[in-house]
Amino acid sequence: MTRTTLALLRSLRPEQWLKNGFVLAPMVFSGLLDDPTVWGRSLLAVAAFCAASSAVYLINDVLDREADRRHPKKRDRPIAAGEIGVGTALVTAGILAAAAMTAAFVLGGWFPVVLAGYILLVVLYSALLKRVVFIDVLVLAAGFVLRVVGGAVAIDVPVSRWLLLCAYLLALYLALGKRRSELALLGDDAGTHREVLGHYTLGLVDQAISVVLGATVLAYTLYTVAPDTVAKVGSEGLMTTVPVVLYGLFRYLYLLHGGDLGGSPTRVLVTDRPLLVTVLVWLGVAAVVIGMGQ
Repeated sequence: MTRTTLALLRSLRPEQWLKNGFVLAPMVFSGLLDDPTVWGRSLLAVAAFCAASSAVYLINDVLDREADRRHPKKRDRPIAAGEIGVGTALVTAGILAAAAMTAAFVLGGWFPVVLAGYILLVVLYSALLKRVVFIDVLVLAAGFVLRVVGGAVAIDVPVSRWLLLCAYLLALYLALGKRRSELALLGDDAGTHREVLGHYTLGLVDQAISVVLGATVLAYTLYTVAPDTVAKVGSEGLMTTVPVVLYGLFRYLYLLHGGDLGGSPTRVLVTDRPLLVTVLVWLGVAAVVIGMGQ
């Protein structure tokens, strides 16, 4: 591979594709893990969101290239560093967006509408909404909800309102954690690197994190015992996963206050062994509970 090709691949941020795992949530909680057709459609939906998100990352990096050059870490991004031209980035973004929508139309139904809505939302975020205090993190979290909705419409299953709420609150918790990490890293110069950071303070963000953390735990606990959840799972067994979720949330908070890992939730997931084990344990327990209830 040429240096330009490698730089372009880095700009797609493949490590961020882990976020599109939210697309698989409806398949997991609907108990359809043994259906190969459902797996195929779900994985195609994940691929569509990966292509769409990478397209938007390229557009975002083009728009932010000047600000990124002044950032201690983002200045190494290929577009900001001049390793990739603006034209190349935009053409690649267009190709990826077209591929994503092609996959969406193959899946059919409401999926193309959901994916197009996701792309529009994130482009609006990159161009405008990321400059508005608190709207920035609320919009980021909404993107995760669209991933869950996309996963549901791809396999034509209803999605629990509780599951959507849990996904939204978890994503909001992670987004606020990222803002906190940025503030801690940039200090008094935060507002000069990103306009919206000038409106945040560590104290304000910490209070918001505390509120969202409590709401996330409460929402997930209620989800595990909600009548429609019990009907799908066949028992209230998912309640056994609440302590696992609590540990995972607390572990992320610990890492957020103990270092700079909180700046990238996906990097935390793949680099922090206790958190990775927590996710695997949660998946295992949930699969066993759902399997026993079928």
